[in-house]
Parts: sequence; structure tokens; C-alpha cells
Amino acid sequence: MLLLSSRAQHTTMTREEIGNGSEDMVIDECEPEGRERNSVPDEFNANYLKVYYGKLFPHADIFKWISYGNDGKHPACDQSYFSRREFSYTLDNDIYLRYQSFNSASELENSIKEKCPFKIDIGPVYSVDPAKRHAYAQTGDNVFTPVERELVFDIDITDYDDVRYCCSGADVCLDCWPLMTVAIKVIDTSLRDDFGFNHILWVFSGRRGVHCWVCDGKARRLTNEQRASIAEYFRVYKGNENSLKKVSFTGLALHPFLARSYSEVLKDFFKSKLLLSQKLFSTEERYEKILEMIPDESITSELRGKWQENKRSSISKEDTNVVRWQQLKHILQSGRPKAQGLRRCVEEIVFSFTYPRLDMEVSKHMNHLLKAPFCVHPKTGRVCVPIDPNCCEEFDPTAVPTLSKLLEEMNMGTLRADVDNEWDRTSLGKSIRFFRSSFLQPLLKSCKEEIENSYNAKLQHSKNSMSW
Repeated sequence: MLLLSSRAQHTTMTREEIGNGSEDMVIDECEPEGRERNSVPDEFNANYLKVYYGKLFPHADIFKWISYGNDGKHPACDQSYFSRREFSYTLDNDIYLRYQSFNSASELENSIKEKCPFKIDIGPVYSVDPAKRHAYAQTGDNVFTPVERELVFDIDITDYDDVRYCCSGADVCLDCWPLMTVAIKVIDTSLRDDFGFNHILWVFSGRRGVHCWVCDGKARRLTNEQRASIAEYFRVYKGNENSLKKVSFTGLALHPFLARSYSEVLKDFFKSKLLLSQKLFSTEERYEKILEMIPDESITSELRGKWQENKRSSISKEDTNVVRWQQLKHILQSGRPKAQGLRRCVEEIVFSFTYPRLDMEVSKHMNHLLKAPFCVHPKTGRVCVPIDPNCCEEFDPTAVPTLSKLLEEMNMGTLRADVDNEWDRTSLGKSIRFFRSSFLQPLLKSCKEEIENSYNAKLQHSKNSMSW
């Protein structure tokens, strides 16, 4: 049984002690009054990672995913595939280890358990084993190069600081998190419908954003130029904090992808959620930011006059934000002579506040590292769990399991004998089951078919050659 007390947060262990310790870390001390037995302090503690990596982290599932069917069980498997994948570790005190590589699932698992990294990043598959790159470099040939990598996207709530007023920086709450939900819906739909990708994994970053892994074979083999083209396809937000105009549309009508995103997701979200949760028109400072996006001084003066007069004289039962948004839309979409050419402004305002803001460089380059799913964020203690894009609006970042909560659940759940895995005793079980059933199993089935088809094609080609 695992016993962890509040003294755990004051316990310091050397790396040798952590590395040599048993998987069951027993810290049996007197607990302060008022705390339940088996409770674990909320603060992130590096010592808890030993238990997490030993009991809960899904090592085998990560290996199966990253191997893409190249597990040595089929003659067409690429035996060197997994060993050419880069892993990087961030250890305590910001010690950074790059170009880690492993030959098997057990090697990967043993390394993680031994080093207990604060963060695990996954890089590309290289042409040669990244751990042996120096040996190849001495040959004079530039053979060490990335050859395969998932198409990845990184979306961070801090990039929305100019359109959210509830939080800023790394802070996030249930009022601004829906911006991430919108990003998932827009990007996921397009990846599937416009590009034909099927095996897409969305993951909570552990604190303030989301990561997307597109794992189809054709996505993994994209060149840097092709990745950049896809990233540019999604790029609409082109402003910065000093720009009056945050988005840039070309042509007389919205691109079909943008028109669909606007009508199916963005428009309703802006009106029913963001407008009210962020109170976008509630103060002069806030509505001036929106008026600056309208390039017609006569219209902005008219709206400004209405809102300042309304502030002095009217006591309306309707929400101020809703009323002012309706007034702005009415003028811009009225067809009045001075509003001609400004109908697009309504769409531009909505896109400026709601459209996904991608870290473009992450998606453009094959050699970019991205945090592995099921890591634990050291600042929040929360696990980087997968997000189901089909019901992402139900995802609550404040309810994601923390390291301390998981250890507490393990303590409380030791009497259950009806589970096969330690994680099934905890709230992490739901996330691992989703990862397996909704993402990993369909992916591996597709990989097996791809390997089989490739193998059969080579056999057929060989037979045809021999017949000649």
C-alpha cells in the first residue's frame, strides 16, 4: 500500500536515491490534524513522479503509438524505426537531455523510470539513430536529418491575451478556455474534411493550451514546405498587439473553409459566449478596441456617441454588450451608403476575437519537439490528457487529474481487486481508455494495413520481375 503524507513535500532526495529507490515510495509520517488519511498535498513534488512513472504512466501505449506498427512482428516492419526517434528529457533544475533514443519499449520505460523527467518531448524520426549522430557526422556526409514526423500544432491561450479580460499570461479559467475549444473544433474539422486526415490526437498541454498530433502516414511524411503550406492555410490572424486590424481577408467572399468555420462555430460562439463572458463592450477602453477595426470615422463616431449617451441616460434591462453588438452589426450590415464595403467588418471582428491562433513555427518544421501525452506539468501538477474533439466543449482544464490527486486515489483504491492496471483505480483511467480505443487502436489497424499493402506490392513486383 502506498502511504504519502504531508511530510512528502518537505522530503529531499538525491538523484541517486531517486534512481535507486523502489517503485513503491513509502513515506509514513504523522499527518496534521484535519487531513484525511491517505491524502496527498496539492503542491507538485518531484518525488511523486517516481510513483507516477512506476505505476501510472502508459509506457507500452506510448511505444505502440510511436512505433506505428514497426514492432518487429511482420517481415515488412522497419526494425530501426523506433530507435531512430528522438526523445528529449527535461530533468530537475532545468537539466536538458536531447537526442535520447531507445531500441525497445522496455528500454524506454526503464529510462523514464530511472531519470524521472519533469518533461518528455518527442521529436522526429531521423535518418540514423540520433544518439549516434556524432559518429555519422565524422564521415563528412550530411546523413543525420529528420525524415518523418507527425504534423503538429501548438495553440496557447497566452496568444489570446488581447481579447480576453478574465485572465492573462499562464492563467486560464472556464470563461476563456472555450477559446481553446473553438480552436479544436475549427482545426480538427478542417484536417479531416479538407485534408482527409483520420488519426488526430488532441492533448491538453497541462496548463494553458492544447497540442495536436496528426499521425496519418501521409501526414508524417510531409516535407517542411508542405507543412508550411498547411500552416498557412489556417493562418488568418496576422496582427500583433499594436495592429488595429488583426485579420486579413482576400477576395470578394470568404474562402469556403473560413465561411464554414464562421457559420458553424465562430459566429455563434462570439455572440452567445465570448461577448458575455469577456464583456467586450462593457467599458470605453474595450469597445474602442473594436471601433478601431472599422475604417470609417463617421460610423465609429456615430456608434461612440450612442454608447456614451446610453451610458449617461439609459437603464436598459438588456445586456449592454449584446445591445451594442447588435447596434454595430445593424449599421455595418444595413446597406446604407456610408456602410458600403464595410459588411466584411463584422466577420473581421468575430475572427479577430475567436479564430485559432497557431504557433506557426511549430507546424512548419519537422524537427520541432513537442511534449509527450501523459506528462505531468510541473507548475500545475496536471496530467497532459487527451481531449475528445467530438465533445471538447465538455473538457474542463480545472478538473484534469493532478499528480497528488492520482496518488491519493491509488491510496484509497488498493482494496479493489477488479482492475488489471493501477491506472484503472484512478481518474486517469478514463483518459487512457480513450487514448487506446478512440485513437491508438484505429491508428494501429491502419498502420498494419499500410505495412501489409506495401509488403504485398513488393512481393508482386518481385514476382513480375522474375517472370520476365
